[in-house]
Amino acid sequence: MNKTLLAIDIGSSNVNAVIARNNLDYKINILGTGSYKSNGINKGVISNIEVASKCIKEAVLIAKINTTEQIDSTVVSISGAYTKGIRSSGSVNIPNGLITENEINQVMQMALYNATIIPEYEVIHVIPIFFKIDDSADVENPLNMNGTRLEVSVFVVTAKKTALTNIQSALKIAGITVNNFVLDAYATAIAVLDEQQKKFGATVINIGATTTEYVCYKGTSLIYNGFIPVGSNHITNDISVMLHTPPIAAEKIKTEYGNLLKGNEDLVNKKVRTPRIGDEKNSSEVSLEHIQTIIHARVEEVLTLVRNNLKKSGIHENLGSGIVITGGMSKLVGIKELATLVFDNLPVKISTPVNIKNGYMSFEDEKMATIVGLLLYSLEPNRNFELDSNKNLIKKRKIEENIQRSQDPINTTSKEKIVQAKEQKLEIEENSIKGDHNTTILPTISKDKKGKGMSKFWNVITEWF
Repeated sequence: MNKTLLAIDIGSSNVNAVIARNNLDYKINILGTGSYKSNGINKGVISNIEVASKCIKEAVLIAKINTTEQIDSTVVSISGAYTKGIRSSGSVNIPNGLITENEINQVMQMALYNATIIPEYEVIHVIPIFFKIDDSADVENPLNMNGTRLEVSVFVVTAKKTALTNIQSALKIAGITVNNFVLDAYATAIAVLDEQQKKFGATVINIGATTTEYVCYKGTSLIYNGFIPVGSNHITNDISVMLHTPPIAAEKIKTEYGNLLKGNEDLVNKKVRTPRIGDEKNSSEVSLEHIQTIIHARVEEVLTLVRNNLKKSGIHENLGSGIVITGGMSKLVGIKELATLVFDNLPVKISTPVNIKNGYMSFEDEKMATIVGLLLYSLEPNRNFELDSNKNLIKKRKIEENIQRSQDPINTTSKEKIVQAKEQKLEIEENSIKGDHNTTILPTISKDKKGKGMSKFWNVITEWF
């Protein structure tokens, strides 16, 4: 069934909301978009529920301006600030020899049951790293394969219950009920990584306004996630403190003169005039070299912290296709070259998310990576198996070639239907073959009835699994 989705990315700089649904070809159709400046959110954590709720509500109201569709489900991003990742495994016997979605759900639930979950934490994702059938090698998708025993190794993402409750409270005040939570760095990775990068292993680093979040992919599965409470706003703060200039002026200096590439000798002689805090009528001159040294030090610190955490976890050796950097700070000139040095000459790519075509805005912006990932996570049909935040199995949705033929022709206008009816009436009056007339009308009725019957059947199946 095609349902309308509301996706909300609660970021530290902006709250982004998008309303979308699949069309008949299962392509994502954007119905409305909205964005509002964040308040009441500090380093990925809600610090003021009332204020944060207002920001969320405003973003959603803007998204609803151009659509009257009723929202069927809501998916919301959750910061890695209060998450932990653990590994687990499970196994089940296959009595009938054939692996169905039922067996896959059972083995995933068993892996979740075997996981050591801290009492104060709630499960957000259970993502399979690999499956095994009997004594075979690793299997990516065991559906419809044969065997006597199915095993799975999983990566479990958990989040603090209090943090989830605060987000739910903010959404409730805004009149929104959340159906699913998604780790924002996970959503970002879905939006920016291609299949080859996922297969050979890559780390996605999303450097936002006040946070840096990163996840590691290997073999199409999430295997590690991390969080650092430092972002591009800290560069602004550093410039403001070091140069004794107001934050607004510091932000302008960062965006206009920020450059991590090694300068030439003329750089020493170039000066920038900056206002002073408390005495903005007077200003002072600062060399560009000094400004770039301040910026360089903070960016290098962030990248070094990520590298050290990856080496400590042992994940660093699995990054076959290298590092992918996205987020607002990825636009900084020279960050690719600096990251290459910090990560010991691993390949580094600055990436933008998949640009879902629509008539509202361009998603081809590093800042839009998380919201695009939420849409792909919820609406992309070719997803891998996974247990979501409700502990329900996400199933692979099949796109049937004849899906349009099995639907009522909703794109046919009333005028076209009247013309068709007149032509059919004319055929009858001219004593045309009665069977031809019946084949025009009866199949449509029978397809409708069949569609309703199949809908009930699949509802029952869905409840079983």
